[in-house]
Amino acid sequence: MSNTAREITEVSMIRKISLSAVAVSMFASLVSADVNFDKGGFDLKEEISNMEVVVPEPAQDKGVILDWLFGKKPQPAKAPAEWTIMVFSSAKNDLEPYLLKDLNEMEMIGSSAKVNIVAEVGRIDGYDDSDGDWKGVRRYLITKDSDKTKMGSKMLQDMGMTDMGDYKNLAAFGKWAKAAYPAKRYMLIVSNHGSGWEKGLAKIRIAKGISYDEQSGNHINTPQLGLALKEIGKLDVFSTDACLMQMAEVVYEIKDSADYIVGSEETEPGDGYTYNTFLGPVVAKPTMTPMEVAKQTVNAYADHYDAIDQGHTQSLAKASAANKLLTVTNAFVDALMTSGDKALAKSSRDAAVNFAMDENRDLYDFTRLVVAGTKSDDVKLKGQALMNFITGELVLLNRARDAKASYWSDAKPYTLAKGMAAYFPNSTLGDGYNELAWAKASRWDEFVLWINQR
Repeated sequence: MSNTAREITEVSMIRKISLSAVAVSMFASLVSADVNFDKGGFDLKEEISNMEVVVPEPAQDKGVILDWLFGKKPQPAKAPAEWTIMVFSSAKNDLEPYLLKDLNEMEMIGSSAKVNIVAEVGRIDGYDDSDGDWKGVRRYLITKDSDKTKMGSKMLQDMGMTDMGDYKNLAAFGKWAKAAYPAKRYMLIVSNHGSGWEKGLAKIRIAKGISYDEQSGNHINTPQLGLALKEIGKLDVFSTDACLMQMAEVVYEIKDSADYIVGSEETEPGDGYTYNTFLGPVVAKPTMTPMEVAKQTVNAYADHYDAIDQGHTQSLAKASAANKLLTVTNAFVDALMTSGDKALAKSSRDAAVNFAMDENRDLYDFTRLVVAGTKSDDVKLKGQALMNFITGELVLLNRARDAKASYWSDAKPYTLAKGMAAYFPNSTLGDGYNELAWAKASRWDEFVLWINQR
């Protein structure tokens, strides 16, 4: 099952806060590691292993307590960390063994004085009995250890049977993490099954938006994801360690809540992110900019699957470009509808790179095929503008590797995909599509209806 992916198809599996006691720990010296990336013979693994890590405590007003204990004036508050990286990981489904492995990968690196790594993880019966076979939902501060079979990190909260498919609980986790572990910059990762904008599929109960909780039967759909991120407050990087989430419908919904959005157009293998190779460089160089961290996320993922010759997609989108995506897409589809060339539109849709959810097509590749086949100068002009925008402004980094034919699927030319998919069914749009901000603001839904009219 090592290649189980983070989304289920009909034939295969895709991909009370306890305040710390005030004691000697308040007076422990904080030691941080200065890592020199410019010296010769730099060995990242050696640098990380030699780092003396200081585990940060949740933020609290220690000055008042010190004043009470010793009659001293409160000391100035400690400067916040550079980064707080938050991981919302619902292992309350068949991904449990993979997500537990992810947590142990995080512990290979662990938090430092300058980088907080916090996780909310849930488990249920039936899939994995390792690490004491505990059940429920817990919050952890991830700390470094060498045991790859069980977690050694400090449990901060036992959340009981919290529903991880409820967007309000995602929002609560993000707000708690930002308050307890303040930092200059924030990244949120949602790790679980994903299916893009889709609310649900009749035959595939697990493929519902993102963060499926098998215990409750709930999931977070795309409008709810937008609400959760809005409640959490601005993020520097938002990433989905899940399948099929990097698409116009999702990016447009959350465009005002994060500066950079990382995700995959295609399904992810069950192993998903390799958190040690992603987090290691960030902890070693905590002054990374948001764009650098976002690029590190993409590259760590792609480098891993390139090394084992496994097809993949992963891209980085600039959230502030989503408004222009709307404008240039509208201009293109309006020109195409005006041309009346429905046959070209259909053939281009059918030939464009698609993914495990067949209705998802790469937006660039579809446009490329239309531009190559149209006789309309206006369609060609507007299409080329959309293509240039996707590769030049919207998608800042795209990594892909073609998939070889397998028992489960045909070969897929993922390198033709440029990092942004769109929902492009050959029939109706489906329940819930009109609830999306993208559908309300764009001409895409009208275009899909036009192309499918007989």
